[in-house]
Amino acid sequence: MTTQASLPPSPLDAHLGFWLRFVSNHVSLRFQKLLEGEGVTVTEWVALRTLWAQDDSSHAALIAALGMTKGAASKVITRLEEKGLAERQLVDGRAREQSLRLTSKGRQLVPQLAQLADQNDAHFFAHLPAGQQQALMATLQALVSHHQLKELPTA
Repeated sequence: MTTQASLPPSPLDAHLGFWLRFVSNHVSLRFQKLLEGEGVTVTEWVALRTLWAQDDSSHAALIAALGMTKGAASKVITRLEEKGLAERQLVDGRAREQSLRLTSKGRQLVPQLAQLADQNDAHFFAHLPAGQQQALMATLQALVSHHQLKELPTA
């Protein structure tokens, strides 16, 4: 009788996780480089896109979207402010409550960055027939749903 310990370990490329990571790393690295060409990090892109979807956002909502600590999210917001892409405003004049919003410069930049995301997707996936692209998307979304994954990928 063969025991589990006597079997050779499976090769790396026998695992779905290996292939997901392999593709994800390449897709992410190329997108990171495209964003860096525009002076934005991936985390800043996620924050910008999240803020673009709303007129005003709270720190708590952005922290939840980014899946970061309050301090880390605050640093992202500060960088966006320094770049003139976002601004904080006091809610009812209280320093403890602030709303976040994109500046006009930030609002103009988000669609341009979204085009880079679209171009990056096309670079990696456009050769697949539409049905395969949809099946891949549905499979990945099913995994997210099944495992109740919530935090957006920011790195």
